[in-house]
Amino acid sequence: MNVLNITANETNRLNTGQQKLVMMVYAAMFAALMAIGANITTFLPFLVVAGVPITLQTFFAILAGLLLGSRGGVLATTLYMALGLIGAPVLAGFKGGPAQLFSPFFGFVVSFIIVAYVVGKISETYPTKVGFVIAATVGTVINYVFGTTWMYYAWKFWAEAPEVFSYKIAWLALVPPMPKDAVLMVVCGLLGYRTAHIKRR
Repeated sequence: MNVLNITANETNRLNTGQQKLVMMVYAAMFAALMAIGANITTFLPFLVVAGVPITLQTFFAILAGLLLGSRGGVLATTLYMALGLIGAPVLAGFKGGPAQLFSPFFGFVVSFIIVAYVVGKISETYPTKVGFVIAATVGTVINYVFGTTWMYYAWKFWAEAPEVFSYKIAWLALVPPMPKDAVLMVVCGLLGYRTAHIKRR
């Protein structure tokens, strides 16, 4: 089990109940980090660069996959989404509630589950520095593709977008945060690898 601060030998000594409890604790921790990351500019307004807020939801979703593995990452991101849907103000803008399902931007939240799973699988299969960076890169691409596609169809089918709104325009709206996400995915991959390397010593 790929869990923070638990070596393979220590994990083997834990019984199944203890393993599940540990995983739940770390999943809850990452769900909390995602909630903070979604609204970090509220606490640190200087992180709005050229009008673009530097949110860290995707960063922590990827990190969850890297450090908790595919199963733990899915648990953490699913917990985060579930908290948002039941009304906890954990989504961007301190929003929450079932109405968020109809938000054009909710696809990015759904994508976190897929991102964490795929990132976890890649990092489990290729536990090298390059493997971790590739995993983080793939996770970021999935987040953009899934979230942007959801956003496009949401605007088209129930958000009453103008006729001129196109898939290309949807992608153009995502251009401003791309540079910071490109930097963050590399940082996340290296940080994930370094943390995983330390905990295995």
